[in-house]
Amino acid sequence: MARSRSRKPLPEINSGSMADIAFLLLIFFLVTTTMDQEFGLPRELPRKIEEQTPPPPVKERNVLLVYVNRNNDLLVNNEYGDIKSLKERVKTFVANRKNRTDWPEKDAPEEFGSDGHTFVFQKSKGIVALQNDRLTSYKTYIEVQDVLTQAFNELRNELAKEKYGKTFEELSQLSSKGQTDDIQEEATIKMQAVQKAIPMAISEAEPIKSK
Repeated sequence: MARSRSRKPLPEINSGSMADIAFLLLIFFLVTTTMDQEFGLPRELPRKIEEQTPPPPVKERNVLLVYVNRNNDLLVNNEYGDIKSLKERVKTFVANRKNRTDWPEKDAPEEFGSDGHTFVFQKSKGIVALQNDRLTSYKTYIEVQDVLTQAFNELRNELAKEKYGKTFEELSQLSSKGQTDDIQEEATIKMQAVQKAIPMAISEAEPIKSK
């Protein structure tokens, strides 16, 4: 009969020093590794104002109130409106080319632009005040915002075309990269002039909860 060989127990590996080695490696990497620093823009928080100065009063004739109720109905100055005709209504109101006394006032004639690219223009005091109900659908809310923005953009395009022979969008393309420095600088000056003449005067109020 073959004798069974007795198996000798394997010697245990001394792992007592493994923790020390791991700790030393951790300290080594912490000491030798450099961390990237994040750079930010310095900003100073506004100081607390004890007495709040009330905003200057805005005449009713200068405000076009656009309200979207809980049923997604559009009310323009408390009259039912349509989102399809809202853009033209905003443009007509803000521009007030007929100088109606019940529509926005205009500032005194002012010169906009610089470096020989100036024009004289009367800036409208018209403001579009947007307000919606808390139950207004998000889709309708975004559609109304887009239409209001398009109205002001079209007014800028028309003014730029009249004064400079190019739309505001064309000036924006010329001011982007890929053009010569002179062309970019000239287009930027013209864009800034149009932006100052027709600011994006859209005021958005807190949503309300209808009863």
